[in-house]
Amino acid sequence: MPNTHKQNIEASRDIIRAKIGAVKPKAAIILGTGLSDLAEKIENPVAVSYADLPGFPEMTVMGHVGTVVAGRLGGVDVLAFRGRKHFYETDDAAPLKTMVRTVKALGIETLFLSNAAGSLRDSMLPGALMMITDHINLMGYNPLVGPNDDDFGPRFPPMTDAWDPILQDKLAETARAEKITLHEGIYVGFRGPSFETPAEIRMAQQIGGGAVGMSSVPDCIIARHCGLRVVGCSCITNLGAGLGDEELSHAHTLQNAKRGAADFERLVTAFVRRL
Repeated sequence: MPNTHKQNIEASRDIIRAKIGAVKPKAAIILGTGLSDLAEKIENPVAVSYADLPGFPEMTVMGHVGTVVAGRLGGVDVLAFRGRKHFYETDDAAPLKTMVRTVKALGIETLFLSNAAGSLRDSMLPGALMMITDHINLMGYNPLVGPNDDDFGPRFPPMTDAWDPILQDKLAETARAEKITLHEGIYVGFRGPSFETPAEIRMAQQIGGGAVGMSSVPDCIIARHCGLRVVGCSCITNLGAGLGDEELSHAHTLQNAKRGAADFERLVTAFVRRL
């Protein structure tokens, strides 16, 4: 019986390679809600629609464009993904697996994950950036559930260094060199699509969380399963429910993501230069 998932990954890899030609990406970047404008900074860009890549996600959420953009960022070849599939949209992990595993199939070793997130700290306000040092999965879901894909990784992948400590040091060094304030903390993943309750926010604080959101955790698990090194950053768009008087909405998230976008773009550009 043919492995359609593996065929989709190989076909997507081949399509991207044919499109980008001599570009040899050193890193892939998944751009979170409100952060996709970084792709506009890529020089000599070559764009490929997710619709042209077998098995890739179909975008349904505002702020997620659905294109892969290859080119040079800070003088380094990169691949940027403008949009991801969230698990509040689907029970099907295959599209996100296809996207992340295509990164591995292209020979890329480093995956930079980004997201918009809610802060669990009064000292980390909208517009701030938080380096993700670890995660807590409260989604009630793991994208590796089901038969293991032995072609990509082991049945029981370790998550001890899910967020690569060496890359974290490099990202922190980059922030200091660029004079960008970079907070550090644990990302707590909820499935959504409803925002967290004040009680859930208090729980996330008590278990050591720094920020909450609805993405990145599955991406990281899939990436580590297939051997990619992962580093990541949250752009704080709001205080968690009950910590402020903001009315939370997706429009509010998109608007506030722009407040941290300039520092985010500068940080990622300088970081890939150091790889």
